[in-house]
Amino acid sequence: MDFGCVITAMVTPFDEDLNVDYRAFEKLVDYLIENGSDALVVTGTTGESPTLSDEEKVNLYKIAKEVSQGRAKIIAGTGSYDTRHSIELSVKAQEIGVDGLLLVSPYYNKPTQEGLYRHFKMIAESVDIPVMLYDVPGRTSVTIEPETLKRLSEVKNIVAVKDAAGNLDKTSKTVALAPNLRVYSGDDSLTLPMLAIGAKGVVSVASHLVGKRIKEMIQAFEKGEVGKAREIHLELFELFKALFVVTNPIPVKEALNMVGFKVGGLRPPLVGADEKTREILKKTLSKLGLL
Repeated sequence: MDFGCVITAMVTPFDEDLNVDYRAFEKLVDYLIENGSDALVVTGTTGESPTLSDEEKVNLYKIAKEVSQGRAKIIAGTGSYDTRHSIELSVKAQEIGVDGLLLVSPYYNKPTQEGLYRHFKMIAESVDIPVMLYDVPGRTSVTIEPETLKRLSEVKNIVAVKDAAGNLDKTSKTVALAPNLRVYSGDDSLTLPMLAIGAKGVVSVASHLVGKRIKEMIQAFEKGEVGKAREIHLELFELFKALFVVTNPIPVKEALNMVGFKVGGLRPPLVGADEKTREILKKTLSKLGLL
């Protein structure tokens, strides 16, 4: 399975009562596919997965598949800190017909490396579709070590890892130890550096706003046009950082609302952007001609 080079970690739109706005979700799926996304992660961290019910998640997977019509791969974020629950949701997602799964490291309960290995292996072996692991120690308090990723790469349908550890040395070791595991940057600002050490692409938040430009950057690098890739990276760098000035997805939802793509607010315990964040976003979006 080739997920492509630009994968958007989608927000979940809500209405004024914080119910899932399925109509806005349909429009967002179509918009992202038309603007550079090769694949979409539905109900990942950016999609506020911890506050979505399983019923809402399943409905979102169905709609994403219906709207995409094969134009982009649909990756369901079905991982959690409960192995059994993750398996149940993963099986449901496969039955709907999603193209792959994104499995985040278990958070809060802090398993050992052996626990991580067994968790991911059990979920992957419960389905037949490709699996992307998600290493984000800043949120989960655990790191999937390169040696563990090597072991997991031997599971036939574990094909990729979203690397949001922010450690290029660790990424280099992973690429060296598990060459058959596709590595995707989990941080927009590190995409270009990670391409240089073997990454395939990015699971992006900024692609909600500049998906085509991010794809141009990756394609330029792949063609050997490193100067052009660097120019695009530096052009977008301020946006990459602005979208994480406070907890994701607070800034990206605010930015989408600012540019006229109404995705609503956030479910508690997340809250909307404060004035300082709005000013940073307004300045950054204006500089890029997005406002």
